[in-house]
Amino acid sequence: MVLAPPLLRVSAVSLNKGKAVLKDVSCELERGEILVLLGPSGSGKSSLLRCLNRLETIDEGEIFLTGRNVSEIHSVDLRRKVGMVFQTPGLLPGTVRENIKMGPHLQNKSLDESECENLLQKVGLQKEFLGRLADSLSVGEQQRVALGQVLANRPEILLLDEPTSALDPTAVLTVENLIKSIHQELESGTIFVTHSVEQALRFNAETMVLMDGKILAKGHINELINLTTNITLQKFFQGKLDQENR
Repeated sequence: MVLAPPLLRVSAVSLNKGKAVLKDVSCELERGEILVLLGPSGSGKSSLLRCLNRLETIDEGEIFLTGRNVSEIHSVDLRRKVGMVFQTPGLLPGTVRENIKMGPHLQNKSLDESECENLLQKVGLQKEFLGRLADSLSVGEQQRVALGQVLANRPEILLLDEPTSALDPTAVLTVENLIKSIHQELESGTIFVTHSVEQALRFNAETMVLMDGKILAKGHINELINLTTNITLQKFFQGKLDQENR
C-alpha cells in the first residue's frame, strides 16, 4: 500500500539574507491539521511562512505540496493553493465585494452575489458589508475581509502570519474562533504564526518553536509546556529568555 504524501513537507530548508535567517528547518503538515509556529520576534517564523508560497526564495532544502516541489508550481497557482493572511490586512482600494472577488477574477473566474455573501458569513460579517469601502472598516473587520479574500481562492493551506497582532483582546478571540471554525469546515491545513504562548495554548495544537532560525522544539503545545529538560524552551515560556545570552 502506497501512502499519500503529506499535504506539506518542508525538508532541511535554510534561508540567508546577509545572515542566516532559517537553518535546516524540517516539518510536515497533514490535511486537517493546525500547526502553530511559535517563537520570539526575529526567530524566523514569518520568513518560513513566506518561503512556503515562494514570497522568499530558499537557499537550501526543498518544499513539497502534496508531493510536488513548489519550485515546479507557477507562483500564481501556488499562492492560490497556499493562501496567506498577513499581520496587517493589505486590502485594495474599493469595496469589500471587489476585494473578495479579486482572486477569482485574476483566474478568469467570477463569484456571484450569493457566493460573496457566503464567504462573508464564513468570516463573521453580514452581507451588508459587501458594498462598504474597505478603508472604512475597523482593523478587525479588514482582517476578516482579508481572510475572506484568501478563502475565495479555495486554498489547500492557510498561512496566517500573526493575523491578530493589531487587534484588541475581544477581536483576537473572535478571529481565533473564526479561524478554528473555517479550518474545521474546510479540512485544509493551517499554519498559524504567533509569539504568544497564551495564544498557542488556546489553539491546543501541534507546535513548532523557532529560535534564531532553528527548531528549538516540536510537539503538541501541552507536551512542550511540560518539557522541563529543555531549559531554553522553558525560559521562553516563562518570559525569562535573555536575548543576548540564549
